[in-house]
This record gives sequence, structure tokens and C-alpha cells, in this order.
Amino acid sequence: MLQFLSFVRKEFYHVFRDKKTLLMLFGMPIVQIVLFGFALTNEIKNSKIVICDYAKDAASQQIINKIEISNNFEIDRALLSHSQIEEAFKSGKIKLAVVFPANFRSDLLHLNKAQIQIIADASDPNTATTLTNYITSIVMDYQRSLAAAVPYQISTEIRMLFNPELKGTTNFVPGVMALVLTLICVMMTSVSIVREKERGTMEILLVSPFNPFLVIISKAVPYLVLSLVNLTVILLLSVYMLDMPINGSVLLLFAESTLLIITALSLGLLISNVTSSQQVAMLISLMGMMLPTMILTGFMFPLENMPLPLQVMSNTIPAKWYYIIVKSIMIKGLGFASIWKETLVLSCMTVFLLIVSFKRFKIRLE
Repeated sequence: MLQFLSFVRKEFYHVFRDKKTLLMLFGMPIVQIVLFGFALTNEIKNSKIVICDYAKDAASQQIINKIEISNNFEIDRALLSHSQIEEAFKSGKIKLAVVFPANFRSDLLHLNKAQIQIIADASDPNTATTLTNYITSIVMDYQRSLAAAVPYQISTEIRMLFNPELKGTTNFVPGVMALVLTLICVMMTSVSIVREKERGTMEILLVSPFNPFLVIISKAVPYLVLSLVNLTVILLLSVYMLDMPINGSVLLLFAESTLLIITALSLGLLISNVTSSQQVAMLISLMGMMLPTMILTGFMFPLENMPLPLQVMSNTIPAKWYYIIVKSIMIKGLGFASIWKETLVLSCMTVFLLIVSFKRFKIRLE
């Protein structure tokens, strides 16, 4: 028994001396609980909406007050025209708009019925449906409070932009494109330089007249070509099997996809430069990219639901910016003028990762 306890004590010593084991034991559960605790919820909070109150009367103000009480919305009361509302939706500034007509209270008093228009961004059909249900519920609650005296009826005209049929593919396909391209590029290139080190062929490459920095580029080019083939297959399947529309420029879509691929390849090369074995490189690229890309991109869980630190962290995920770009091109049919900011972010990430990769590349093997 004493011998058994000594082995148990010895194993405890090994565990507590190994920082990686402690991180896996205690760090991963905490991270997963925090991430999934905020992500896995059907409730949507802090969604940006605009209320266009052309009526400016007591009835519309009472409904607006009820909407303001809810923590589901961040409200902007700007009086926008319908063309301005559509521009706000295209730029991604708002998720939903509530429009009160000028004669709202008059119709309610004289006709015992009135109408409110609800316009939602249906490029994310789940979010659009949930938000319209929230507003409809608030309006119905106000209607019930009036019905005690007179049977008033307030109807809601719901208009779904960009995806009237509420197809799930409009949210699913861009997210899968971002996930697949990121993971494949990072994982494949993360083992490329390490593999040469393990095989002992890196010394031959470094003593050859070939520019050492061109070694890095040559490792990425095959995966760039293969990833573009992957992208073409994904798009063909999406269009002809899933009826996914491409409302914008196909050429611009390929250009932006190439930018994401280069960003992911740069990250993979950096991982390959700083790791000592293929197993470690693959583990870092898989665990370090899959979970953040799935949760912090926005296609599986609304980022608005997450606390501010996680929202800030999501800005460091290249797939998040690519996801916004793909939805803007494929679903909203927007051009480069509407996505230049996201493109600039991806470009800066690419330049930064390439510079760090080149600096970390060791001319002489240690």
C-alpha cells in the first residue's frame, strides 16, 4: 500500500511540474465554460436597431419605451428614409428597423387598427426571426393593454431583406468557407518547415544557393493553389446544390478569398517556424484555430451575446472579417467600396504575420 501511495505521489509531482498538463487540466475547462456559456444561448442581446418614428405621438412613444426597457436592443432614433435604411443594412450598422407611419395614432383611434413596419437583415435568418419575434411580442403586449377598453388591432408588416425565404444557407455557407479555408491552410503549412527539420533536409536547403526566405514562400504556394481549388469546389456545390446566390462580383469574391488564404498561410508558416515537431505544430494549429474560428466568427453564435473581452478578442480572428466580406458580396451584392475596411484589416494581419514569420525563420538550425 505504501508503494502504491508513493507512485501516486510521484505522479502528482509530475503533473504539477508540467505546465502544459496543468493548462490542459484547468485552463481548457475554464475557457470552454466561459466561451460556450455565453455563446450557447437562444437569447440575443444588444442588437443594433433603428426606430423611425414618423408619428411622434403618444401611442408610438409608449411602444418605443417598451422596446427601450428590453436589453435585447441598442436603439438609434434617427429619422431615416427607406433608401437610407437599406444603406444602413448593407453596411451592417443595424440588424433591424421599426417604422411608425405618420398617421399611427390617428388610425388607431379612428379605425381601431394601425400598422407598424418591421424590416430585418435576413442574411442571418435565425437572428432576423428572433428579433422580429421580440418586437412583435412587445407590440402585442401593448395591444393587449389597450384591448381592455376598445378592441384595437396593431398589425406588423415584416420585410426580410437579402433573404426573403429565410434560407439557412446564407448564414451557413460563408461560415463554412471561412472555417474550411482557415483550418486547411493553417494546418497544412504549420507542418511544412518542421517536416524539413525532422527529416534533416532543411540543412541542404539552407546551404544551397537558394534564398532562404524563398524557402518560406515556396512552402506556401502549393497550398495557395490547392486552397483556391477548394474554394472553387465549395462555391460550385453551394450554387448548384444548395441554391446559394452570388449577388456580387465573383472576381472580387476570389480576390478576397485569396487574401484570407494568404493570411492563413502566413499564420501557418509562423507556427511552423516556432515549433519543434509536426505533432506540436498540428496541435497548436488545430486547437488554436478551430474553437476560436467556430465561436468568435459570428456564423454560429451572435457576437453581441458575448462579453466585451470576447468581442474584442474576435477582432483578432481573420475568419471573422472574411465572413463579413463573403456575406456582403454573396448575399448583399456589395462592391469593394463597402468592404474596404475589412479588407484593410486582413491585409494588415497578413503583412504582420509575414514579417514575424520571416524574422522567426532561423537561417541556421539550432
